[in-house]
Amino acid sequence: MKNINFSILILISVIFITLESCGPVVFSSRLGTPPPPWFYPNRIENVRYVYFPDYTIYYDLSLRNYIYFENGAWFTVDILPSRFNSIDLRRSRHIRINNYFDDNIKRYHNEIRNKRNSPRTRRN
Repeated sequence: MKNINFSILILISVIFITLESCGPVVFSSRLGTPPPPWFYPNRIENVRYVYFPDYTIYYDLSLRNYIYFENGAWFTVDILPSRFNSIDLRRSRHIRINNYFDDNIKRYHNEIRNKRNSPRTRRN
């Protein structure tokens, strides 16, 4: 019995070490779709959204789609429209949104924007 438990422990350790050395591990409901080429943190991350503040674009790592704001409306797409082709997201400034896993990133965006513009957080 001890031999079997030890073998199972060794097997679990080997699997963990192998997965850890493979690069990012992102959990998704859409199997078979890797994260975009610009997202390689080289560690396990518990992040759902990545925000590109210069373009007001969010990327949902869970659903594998982009959410962007344009002309007063939010759009959700699997691939950004061609007008964004000149943007290199690998080199663009981005923010990983930690501890927010709700489906409504628009609400999060508005709350953060309101906090930044509130009189308490404004700097003179």
